[in-house]
Amino acid sequence: MLFDALPLPTPEDLPELLGSLQQIAPLLDAMPDLVFFIKDTEARYVLVNQTLVQRCALKERQALLGMTAEQVFPSRFGPLYTEQDRRVLESGSQLSDQLELHLYPGRQPGWCLTHKLALRNRDGAIIGMAGISADLQAPQASHPAYQKLAAVDAHIRQHYAQPIAVKDLCAIAGLSVAQLERLCKRIFGLNPRQMIHRARLGAASRLLTGERPITEIALRCGYTDHSAFSRQFKALTGLSPSQYRERQRSP
Repeated sequence: MLFDALPLPTPEDLPELLGSLQQIAPLLDAMPDLVFFIKDTEARYVLVNQTLVQRCALKERQALLGMTAEQVFPSRFGPLYTEQDRRVLESGSQLSDQLELHLYPGRQPGWCLTHKLALRNRDGAIIGMAGISADLQAPQASHPAYQKLAAVDAHIRQHYAQPIAVKDLCAIAGLSVAQLERLCKRIFGLNPRQMIHRARLGAASRLLTGERPITEIALRCGYTDHSAFSRQFKALTGLSPSQYRERQRSP
């Protein structure tokens, strides 16, 4: 993860941290598939890379500074991001490998994995937070195990409406659970359960733009009942299915 590759110094305060990061700012701007940001304790942007500026269809990064995600992104995304930020800031916890929808060029939603962590000063007090959202890349078709894993992916996409056990995916690929986990992450960027969640959530999010009852959508997308669907949907998006439907209809 980027935070491991670029360990952040322990500063006295947020301005000191931002000053120390100026030297690597060009590196952060050179990653078109990765959004990077730092926010203050009020969840306002204080440092962003050029990828985030472009995703927001802005010409200058200054337009983002001092704003919260809720003020920047469309209503179906912004409040979720800001609520997520405040949980990290209030608890000091770390968010890792959060599969979620993000805003892509043309302001279209797409899949990413988000990581966020609280930043602390030398006394341990929280002074802000840092985060990245890494785009899910196209599968690595050149990998020797790609064909085995492509069969797993195809099975998930065709049968997401039915119960899918990891042991069945192992049988399709002819791999152990540990091998399947490792190779799915390497080739698709997701573990098997995240691949299942992505297929079900993608189908559900499309159906929620229509008029079908949420209970029917839940059953069509492989969930045993309405409450199980709502719990899983909110865990992956931060919104209940009904909230997501309402925000999809918002301008």
